[in-house]
Amino acid sequence: MTEKVNAYVKISGKVQGVFFRAETKKMADQSGVCGWVRNRKDRTVEAVFQGNLEGVQAAIKWCYSGSPYAHVSDVDVRWEKDKAELKGFDIRY
Repeated sequence: MTEKVNAYVKISGKVQGVFFRAETKKMADQSGVCGWVRNRKDRTVEAVFQGNLEGVQAAIKWCYSGSPYAHVSDVDVRWEKDKAELKGFDIRY
């Protein structure tokens, strides 16, 4: 059994109104990463990725470019421990 890792990611820049959440879900579904993504009131996007280390690292790397119309200025990553197992990937509102 592969150990699951968890990462909380906050993405800054022009990341709202550019399909960032939808593209994040698409990427996560294709790569088998679980978690969620949502817009924050401060105009950033936050996400939680859960899966094997390789998959979560790939998801984080993707966040540095994001959707085609996004302009990412910063990606802040916080590795988390002991998180409940997540199923699927959701867009939260």
